[in-house]
Amino acid sequence: MRPEPSDTLPSVREVLALEVFAAGHPELFADDAALDAHVRWVHVSDSAGVARLLDGGELLLSTGEGWPSEPDRLATFIADLGDAGLSCLVLELGTHYRYVPAVVVEAARRRGLALVALHHEVKFVQITEAVHRRIIADQSAALHARDEVRARFTALALRGAPADFIVQQLAQTLGSPVVLENLAHEVIVATLPPAREEELLTRWEGRSRAAHRATAGDWLIVPVEARGVRWGFLIALPGPSHPAGRRGVLEQGAIALALGRLTDAEGAEWAAIGRRALIDDLLAGRFAGHGAAQARVEAAGVPVEGARLIGLVIAGDARGGGSREWARHADEAARVLGGRALVASPSEGDSHGTRLLLSLPGRAVIDDALISKFVRALPLAPTETDRLVVSVGAPAAGVEAGLASLHEAIDLSRAAPERSARGLQIRRGDDRPLARLVTSLRDDHRVLEHGERMLGPLIEYDLARGGDLLDVLGAMLAHPGNRTAAASASHLSRSVFYQRIALIGELLGADLDDGEVLTALHLALLVRRSAARG
Repeated sequence: MRPEPSDTLPSVREVLALEVFAAGHPELFADDAALDAHVRWVHVSDSAGVARLLDGGELLLSTGEGWPSEPDRLATFIADLGDAGLSCLVLELGTHYRYVPAVVVEAARRRGLALVALHHEVKFVQITEAVHRRIIADQSAALHARDEVRARFTALALRGAPADFIVQQLAQTLGSPVVLENLAHEVIVATLPPAREEELLTRWEGRSRAAHRATAGDWLIVPVEARGVRWGFLIALPGPSHPAGRRGVLEQGAIALALGRLTDAEGAEWAAIGRRALIDDLLAGRFAGHGAAQARVEAAGVPVEGARLIGLVIAGDARGGGSREWARHADEAARVLGGRALVASPSEGDSHGTRLLLSLPGRAVIDDALISKFVRALPLAPTETDRLVVSVGAPAAGVEAGLASLHEAIDLSRAAPERSARGLQIRRGDDRPLARLVTSLRDDHRVLEHGERMLGPLIEYDLARGGDLLDVLGAMLAHPGNRTAAASASHLSRSVFYQRIALIGELLGADLDDGEVLTALHLALLVRRSAARG
């Protein structure tokens, strides 16, 4: 059998392109597959028993003088060379053969062996030196490349680089898509061209399992493991060769990931990165189409087809637990309901809560009891649960509607007034009809123009002076008719709060006691908060 191909060895095609062969006026008898074989060394022999001296991967130079003369034995001789793993047979014509026997050509083709005839004499020592020089040069380049790759990924591991960054670096180094999956064949991180996401990720689990079972294929797979514990696999899809060897590069990435897992025994980072990055991308619109988005979500182990999707925003003390903790615990809580969860990263300076997209069985009844069951499945103390506000989007089918549900929950959480009563509070779009209206019209330019027109002077004032007029206006609108409560929600004294209100009225040139004006301002503020939903 042929040895495993190596990216650090030249192919038959590359060897035959060397200038030294041109002097022999070579004639090629081989298909493309045979030319892709790698050349490990050059051997010179006319012996009929040379096959037993081969280890595989050689280029054999011969005049054919000692070959068998009978056609059957000659065919067997060529077959034995192919079975020994010979990469290329170069026959010099003129010394023993005037032309290449048809039986030799046929036997070489049956064995997938590259056959070359030299019509002019070339010193075999010159060919040997040229090919070996190329092999040694490639090996030296490979050693340098391996050292460079090893140093790069060791440095990433020592710096504690997150798994998604390591996978990104692998993809850049290999020039091909790379996927990190767990032992259940769920995609943790995937660096894929947007145009190919749907193609590559659709039915990922089944395709991955088939690739693992296959003895040969286009996917390069290496395990991520250390100390006898295996956590997942790195998969590189087809791409160009690399001087350090594609497998060698992928193995260095696997080592870096394994070192990260040793310091994260519970796998909190993997749980956080995989689904957090996914939902962040979906919220930001970084996907080629809804088919691609569905493929990405389902490849991460979150059902979409036949499932009910619902967006949630959970606000309160629990969000201080950090995105890593939430990513793992939210998915565990969703499993209690027979579903799965995606958790988004907290936005910089965003105090509106943790954003989740739940995937629940199609038969699930999405009511307050179910939402309460989910929240109470989180590892929170009863006192923490009693201080939570959960904003709930409308149940949906499909990724597009599911994202709309999450956006609705985000808008609802931004519009909700600060709570005063204790106990778990669940808010739905039906409770905030104006917020739901804004959600449905979020991309209408006329609504955005309304928001800018109504709030422009306040926005410019706050930006220029670091002011809080928009927050004060929001507190006033959240507590209509009760400015004492509004002042308290703004964390301002009543006198300072009234001064701010007077300034707002002056800047806007509006009567803040007019109900229609307040409604228009409320709509404008909801539009602005919705636009800042990232």
